[in-house]
Amino acid sequence: MPPIKDTDPSESPRTFFAAELRRYREAARLSQRALASRMGFSESLVAMVETLRRPPTDDFARACDKALGLDGTMVRLYIAMTWDKASEHLRPWLEEEEDAEALRSWEPTLIPGLLQAEAYARALIATAPGITPEEVEDRLTSRMRRQSLLHRDRPPTVTFLMDEAVIRRRIGSAAVMREQLRLLLEIAQHPNVTIQIVPYDAGEHCGLAGGFIIAERNGTAYAAYTDAQPNGRTIQNRQILAELTATYDAVRAEVLPFKQSLRLIQEVVNQSG
Repeated sequence: MPPIKDTDPSESPRTFFAAELRRYREAARLSQRALASRMGFSESLVAMVETLRRPPTDDFARACDKALGLDGTMVRLYIAMTWDKASEHLRPWLEEEEDAEALRSWEPTLIPGLLQAEAYARALIATAPGITPEEVEDRLTSRMRRQSLLHRDRPPTVTFLMDEAVIRRRIGSAAVMREQLRLLLEIAQHPNVTIQIVPYDAGEHCGLAGGFIIAERNGTAYAAYTDAQPNGRTIQNRQILAELTATYDAVRAEVLPFKQSLRLIQEVVNQSG
């Protein structure tokens, strides 16, 4: 691996992260040892991240920002590095989602990506035609990283609406589904998260045409992501956003109350053995 000084920072998001870490550290007149002490990490880890021998983690990036007095700069660079592994069509949405104060999700067929357990996500990702094991792991890494926004110091308020079919459709093994449903029950305890189910007996409704997620800031929708084949798309058109918001509100009129939704999920867990 060439020294960081001999690499092109624009070569990759990871190289850029390393170069910026070194630049900010030197601007603060800190040695690798001094920065590591402030961060609570080892000097060797700081050195390995700067020389591309070890990738940074989310915790490492946050510690960099705190130690260097930066306003989320290294976290944003870390996110960009992880997004590099995401499917190209999804990257514009990931940028929009990161800035949301509120997210409103509707899914008629699958557990939303923000709520997927690792085994559930891997089983889904692996079904893509022609996908390689390396691509599966890259996409899985991106999906798991995306979920960290639910655990930030100031997470967005997120409401997940799902059809009952979502919690009953088996993805992977029965054990994988039990793990996934238990994760839903766990995440639903977070004060910023609401999970509600549209029961089978709601019959036909406008949400069955497809899933989507809406990002809001200051109470206003500014972007959305809709599922489609072969790829989903990010939307910023105001008229389409208004139509999706209306659809979401119509679906929400069909859901079970929060506690009743969680009881239904628990019933499915119990039925699965």
